[in-house]
Amino acid sequence: MSKKVIIISSSPRKNGNSDTLAAEFEKGAVFAGNTVEKINVRELDLKFCIGCQYCQTHGTCVQKDSMNGLYEKIQNADVIVFATPVYYYAVSGQLKTFLDRLNPLYPRDNKFKDVYLLASAADEIEHTFDGAVKDINGWIECFDGVRLAGTVFAYGVNGVKDIQGRKELKEAYDMGRSV
Repeated sequence: MSKKVIIISSSPRKNGNSDTLAAEFEKGAVFAGNTVEKINVRELDLKFCIGCQYCQTHGTCVQKDSMNGLYEKIQNADVIVFATPVYYYAVSGQLKTFLDRLNPLYPRDNKFKDVYLLASAADEIEHTFDGAVKDINGWIECFDGVRLAGTVFAYGVNGVKDIQGRKELKEAYDMGRSV
């Protein structure tokens, strides 16, 4: 059965390491017959959440930017994939702002149940990605029946294209094929 997959890439660098992981996941998911749409946060007009809670009674955000055109797409996706660079042991600021702005999804009847996390970092220590996982799990906990279905972490990649030839690219592709 074909699934609708939304990939949200928060890399500020086109073809950066986390963006490349997202591209491989996309290739695998398309190969498996799924419908995939990739959203590049760097291309959005994205404002910060102002905490007004307007979205909880109106189903959309009071802010007038790119987000209002995305809520229905994300709500109706079967699978959501977040791709992020990790700079200070957490998701990127771009992704955190995007997650905050997904608050209008909270009262909706969302279709998505599986969430994946693809992340890259220059650091190579064991706990490098713990904060990113915590950030994504914190968002997931707001939605009934949603789970973190899989992760791919690329340690020790900093410069654009440092990820080329790494096993994590195949892992991301294979994970995409398995959704």
